Amino acid sequence: ITSVAVMMLVEEGRLSLDDRVEKYIPEFKGLKVYKGGTVERPELEDLARPITIKHLLTHTSGFTYGWGNDNVSALYRKADPLGARSLREFIERLSRLPLAFQPGERYEYSVSIDVLGYLVEVVSGEPFDQFVEKRITGPLKMTDTHFRLPEAKRPRLAKIYSRREGKLVAQPGLQTGGVPYGGMGLYSTIGDYARFAQMLLNGGQLDGVRLLGRKTVDLMTMNHLAGLPRPTIGGDDADGFGLGGAVRIDVARSGRPASEGLFGWNGAASTFFRIDRRERLALLVFMQWMPFDAATLNLFETLVYQALAD
Repeated sequence: ITSVAVMMLVEEGRLSLDDRVEKYIPEFKGLKVYKGGTVERPELEDLARPITIKHLLTHTSGFTYGWGNDNVSALYRKADPLGARSLREFIERLSRLPLAFQPGERYEYSVSIDVLGYLVEVVSGEPFDQFVEKRITGPLKMTDTHFRLPEAKRPRLAKIYSRREGKLVAQPGLQTGGVPYGGMGLYSTIGDYARFAQMLLNGGQLDGVRLLGRKTVDLMTMNHLAGLPRPTIGGDDADGFGLGGAVRIDVARSGRPASEGLFGWNGAASTFFRIDRRERLALLVFMQWMPFDAATLNLFETLVYQALAD
């Protein structure tokens, strides 16, 4: 959804994929790249090239999430950028951290999409959550999609489960404190998200409402990692990455009978959406399970495609 918001602004000429992010977020002008040293005394180097909006969309910016055992991850955990009370504070915390690698060097899933949420806010001049509601979820009639869940809908909120010693155990899930991050914290339903998927499948429009041009959707759903190492997504390296989502580029390597160009993304609690524009097919499954269950989602993908009879 955040990537669609960005591409809407691109179509309107309000930004370009090749724009330097620091043009809109001046706090990033002094960013450095981690070179070595320790957590207490990191050695840093200058950027070889500026971070662009395309780097953010493709997770090649140099940012990370801080999930690893490396020193940059340790610095992220200490600073806790996603524990901020606002998008502005998130950017301020992030600006004091080094990049894990040079922009454009490789793919690493990261806070890049969260940064884009703030960038949409800056460029549009309105809060990110209001932009999403006014320009995307409202027009698509996604009436159960919210950054802040209304009190009346809280009884419908599904619990997240995991397994401990052979028993199902409810988990608290991720809490964002109501901050509308671009990469997490949006409540929705499979019915609502199916409307979003259908919009992309239709080339940017649904029920007479057009959000994006057909060629913009083409651009989003093609691989933009040519020449870079393949990421590992869903347990294998059969996918490249488009503008905001994974793109199937090697069907044989995946071992599953999907189409080349299959596009979409996953949520942390084992939610999954893909669109196959060749087969005119949208695939969605929303489990509430942690840790992420790639095996079941890959099985779901296989079962969907084996059911196609013509």
